[in-house]
Amino acid sequence: MTRHIVLDTETTGLEVASGHRVIEIGCVELVDRRPSGRSFQRYLNPERAIDAGAVAVHGITDAFLRDKPKFPDVVDDFLAFIEGAELLIHNAAFDTAFLDEELKRAGATHGSVADHAVVVDTLALARRKYPGQKNTLDALCRRLGIDNSHREVHGALLDAHLLADVWVAMTAGQGALALGGNEPSGAASSARSTDLEVTARPRVQRADAAESAAHAARLARLDQACGGESLWRRAADGSTR
Repeated sequence: MTRHIVLDTETTGLEVASGHRVIEIGCVELVDRRPSGRSFQRYLNPERAIDAGAVAVHGITDAFLRDKPKFPDVVDDFLAFIEGAELLIHNAAFDTAFLDEELKRAGATHGSVADHAVVVDTLALARRKYPGQKNTLDALCRRLGIDNSHREVHGALLDAHLLADVWVAMTAGQGALALGGNEPSGAASSARSTDLEVTARPRVQRADAAESAAHAARLARLDQACGGESLWRRAADGSTR
């Protein structure tokens, strides 16, 4: 079994050296490259003001966070969720610098993120795969045909879901799906080409009960992240509104 955790954060500002803090952590678990249905999401009281520029990006305000837990209140649950996994983070140096500082504030015994999980920078992967091209999360969604039209502002959990879809597509998941086969896990899957030419008629593989339940749970989480009915929910329901 290969376990990945797709992780994203939102912060009060861009510079950890200036005392900026984490205000949201969002994580999505993949097992053998498929969503397991498990996620971890927390809003955090940073005990400082959020920069106006940051609010414009993620829409999270000081007032909203006033009654939220502080990082030391959730650190044990967070570390338990990521323990032993391979962390997929877009521009990992940014998120890990903030999380490592939060771990240091919470107590020296917590160590760093790298003490608990292997960190993989998906931005570095994208730059190797698409050199000379724009490789932001939005750009990758457009390139890989992933619907991000509901992403009006950044959100850690929503972005983690999108990055999970991007990573699966970017690391050869689409080739296996097009051939109607079962995706291999681990390094063999990551090394597989996404440019396979399909010469035979694809076999349609229907979702089983467990996969359908996981899909329904994921739609519910996206609805919650969007603050209402997501576009993916409308598509699943057959609505054209």
